[in-house]
Amino acid sequence: MNLAELNFPKLVLPEIENFHRLDVYRANGGYEMYRKALTMQPAEVIEEIKRSGLRGRGGACFPTGLKWSFMPKGTDKPKYLAVNGDESEPGSFKDRVILEKNPHQLIEGVLIAGYAMGLEKAFIYIRGEYHKWVRLMQEAVDEAYAAGLIGARMPETLGGTYSIEIVVHKGAGAYICGEESSLMNSIEGDRPYPRVKPPFPAQVGLYGMPTTINNVETIANVPAILRIGAEAYAKIGAEKHPGTALFGISGHVNKPGVYELPTGLPLSDILEQIAGGVPGGKQIKAVIPGGSSMPILRGDQLEGVLMDAESLKAAGSAIGTGGIIVMDEDTDIPHMLKRLIHFYHHESCGQCTPCREGCGWLEKVLARVETGDATSDDLDLLIDIANNIEGNTVCALGDAAAWPTRFTITRFRDEFEARVKPAIELPVMNVVHALRETAANGAATRGT
Repeated sequence: MNLAELNFPKLVLPEIENFHRLDVYRANGGYEMYRKALTMQPAEVIEEIKRSGLRGRGGACFPTGLKWSFMPKGTDKPKYLAVNGDESEPGSFKDRVILEKNPHQLIEGVLIAGYAMGLEKAFIYIRGEYHKWVRLMQEAVDEAYAAGLIGARMPETLGGTYSIEIVVHKGAGAYICGEESSLMNSIEGDRPYPRVKPPFPAQVGLYGMPTTINNVETIANVPAILRIGAEAYAKIGAEKHPGTALFGISGHVNKPGVYELPTGLPLSDILEQIAGGVPGGKQIKAVIPGGSSMPILRGDQLEGVLMDAESLKAAGSAIGTGGIIVMDEDTDIPHMLKRLIHFYHHESCGQCTPCREGCGWLEKVLARVETGDATSDDLDLLIDIANNIEGNTVCALGDAAAWPTRFTITRFRDEFEARVKPAIELPVMNVVHALRETAANGAATRGT
């Protein structure tokens, strides 16, 4: 099976010239799926998304329709949507392609989500360093406002009685802003510290009001689901993780880029047939399949691995944001890990001690490994630090540093051992302590 010759559906990035323009988008059926949603009850729209099997494309893979159903009903409180475009994970660059090439489908997805959940305002939160894409998205929103497709003129232009406001919000320029509660604090103008949960955003979110947070790609899928129907969408890709997904492929491949493919395809086939293989015909040493925080896979582990949430979990990794990072046989794995942990140490917000101090310890020990000043005991120390970070922080940034550390050292232990010195055995000078078996001498030693 040659993947490059197959005609896969393009639900989020259709191959239509100038599709980012409002006139082209509307000429190809744009905003008609919002009209279709208006013929349904809000609960029916949510049920359609549930039946499609759409799962979040921001990393957690949580069922989208189920998340929408958490939004309280029968309340007079204003309700909000936050569209998460804070794409700061190393190796992830898919959302910016939607912002550039298909912004109106994202907007239409916001309108449908807003109608289904009874929302009065949506915030499209975009990474602070994405200056170009913030501008492009703002231009699309302004164009839609001028055409009466957003805001108070929606009933006049599109029918129905519902309307919603959309705000494009430029992020604070920090990785932590991609965490949903940090994102909300950032929108509110506060320091983007993660919030303790519960309460969850659907109960207490933006400005203390009910809020749903979805990824850019997730919302962009919504009009496509209404267009082809939930049943047809559910039949695309993997059974438990259906639909197409945007895979951002980078690193040592001949054709890096963003590709829209059905979930569940073999990872090795994607790399060879879609991304063109490794330059120079070199062997693959390692692949990170879902952005830098996901557990690394050895090149000899790739056989039979499929690109969907369930298959990657069984293989000992996760799909994350679909950012596939490829490393060839010449890659210095200890150096790669040190660079990666430098990023997480730099981006830690500092709120939680295990993450604030632990990420710094990881980077310091890895620096010793890189210079050859560490011992084999330091490798166990790194895993111990990672284990003490994971699960002990308010948000998952600590986990994002712990997972690469533990899995990279475990799966490439030979490369790390080649860079360190043997464990140091220190004499036990204290007579009383010398009667014990210790980690330093390895056996009971009697003093004299």
